[in-house]
Amino acid sequence: MITKYGRREIALATVLAGAVAAAMGWLFAPAVVVPVAAWLAVLWFFRDPNRTAPAEDNVFVSPADGRVSDVTQVGSDSDLGRPGVRIGVFMSVFDVHVNRSPCAGRVESVTYCPGRFLDARDPAAGDQNESATIRLLCQRDGATHPVIVRQVAGLIARRIVTDVKIGQDLATGQRLGMIKFGSRVELIAPVELAGEVRVGPGQKVRAGQTVLLAARRRSSDG
Repeated sequence: MITKYGRREIALATVLAGAVAAAMGWLFAPAVVVPVAAWLAVLWFFRDPNRTAPAEDNVFVSPADGRVSDVTQVGSDSDLGRPGVRIGVFMSVFDVHVNRSPCAGRVESVTYCPGRFLDARDPAAGDQNESATIRLLCQRDGATHPVIVRQVAGLIARRIVTDVKIGQDLATGQRLGMIKFGSRVELIAPVELAGEVRVGPGQKVRAGQTVLLAARRRSSDG
């Protein structure tokens, strides 16, 4: 399956690859393999495999494919407005780049912030780089909690696509956009929901499937 977010790039690659292949075919037929391979690489980059979210209702899944770059504590001065846990996921050019919602929730706000283009593996990139911050409202045990997904541009990536609207209800693992050509995505959850961190730096994760955090379940006796 190919993501809709790559239609423009795929159309352009098709035209260019077709023109180059035609020219190479006329000059030296075996060389046609080069533009064809480049066109296939573009299709592969914009792949969008279907994913099934875990059945557990108290977990938060990865918003991106890639490797966990850092797991850090954040204070009350964070975008959450309260202490929490931030997990950064670095996406290389070889990873699926479609981003997904880490939990079921309603979109409260979407904020674009211009900035720098530090290496996306640097934890400082989340605060200093160009980014789009999606603030979700998540229901747990009868209370509403803020959860943040931040799409962060990297050293190479300069194109953030955020495909959600304020007031929209998202399901766990639902597609919410992508970042084109290598970048970073963060999950920031309040301490009340970060009962168990299930990943560590260097671990490979998959969007919509790999559990990053699990909230503590409230005991039946309160």
